[in-house]
Amino acid sequence: NFKMSFFVVFETAIIFLALFVLQEALFNHVRFPLGGFSLFLIFSLCWAALSTPEVGAITGFCAGFLLDLAPSANGPIGQWTLILIVVGFGIAFLRYGDDSLRGNPLGLVLLVVVGVLVTLTAYLSLGVLLGLDLGSTFQLLKSVLGNCLWTLVIAPFVLPVTSRLHRAIFETRETI
Repeated sequence: NFKMSFFVVFETAIIFLALFVLQEALFNHVRFPLGGFSLFLIFSLCWAALSTPEVGAITGFCAGFLLDLAPSANGPIGQWTLILIVVGFGIAFLRYGDDSLRGNPLGLVLLVVVGVLVTLTAYLSLGVLLGLDLGSTFQLLKSVLGNCLWTLVIAPFVLPVTSRLHRAIFETRETI
């Protein structure tokens, strides 16, 4: 059904664009202890985890493309996109295939934290391979671990909102 698919894509795009603008306009300019967090990345990984693996990969592509276009991005275009396609598919695949994770909010939060850790580690590793000047090892380690700690704190609050939006758009019965 083309009309329904169009509205699903349109509504999803509006939500992702709004969160992206919020992240770039507000959260990137506030200094949090231990480096802060990315609300957009947390939301994107929660959305991917609630989806099928195919939708998870598409979510990763769209979120990665937006992050590549961000003024705060210091890597080449496509770096975030490549990483988030793989992580989005992987997180959706792991959750989609594991019944114990499907109904367990704590498991989903931990999966998102691990997803953030894998995403940031892959981004930094690929950045080193591409010759980007990323800073000192201590600063990078502090930033990645701080981001994971903030994700552990923030994800339980983002997850119910993400679940409701996902359920409303995709008309699924799954609840978190």
